[in-house]
Amino acid sequence: MRPANDSYEVDRSAAPLDMLVALFEARGWPCETSAGEISGAIQGSWTNYQVRAVWRSEDRVLQIMCLPDIRIPAGKREVANELIALANERIWLGHFDVWTNGGLALYRNGTMLGSEGLLTLDQAQALVEIAVDECDRFYPAFQFVLWGDKSPREALEAAMVDAVGEA
Repeated sequence: MRPANDSYEVDRSAAPLDMLVALFEARGWPCETSAGEISGAIQGSWTNYQVRAVWRSEDRVLQIMCLPDIRIPAGKREVANELIALANERIWLGHFDVWTNGGLALYRNGTMLGSEGLLTLDQAQALVEIAVDECDRFYPAFQFVLWGDKSPREALEAAMVDAVGEA
């Protein structure tokens, strides 16, 4: 990911959605805002991700969701849930989940902000990058399970192979 626009100083804090809008605009990512929410599209390594953030001011919690457009057919829910459980063991921040309405896989992370409820540019950038990076990291495993008929363990082993060097 390329560096953010210098119009925001790294140490400066802002309301969470305002800071995320500034980050999206600086990166040239299209986004839309509505009451308490921002939604935008970010190109990952494998696909285009929808990234959404929801701000709950009463709790000072910012939830980041990254949707890799992976729909899980009813017949594959059991193996997908096993894959998600195995993947979540490898994630430090956030987790994968499935929305029961529509069977859509997603990554989500809830972050409690301080008493002032402000977000720095570094925090905003890290939260978005972590979401996209985790989706990129596990996207192949979902494909192997859903369309390649691999077991969840086989899919993770195949997807987690780290390439050495460059092609």
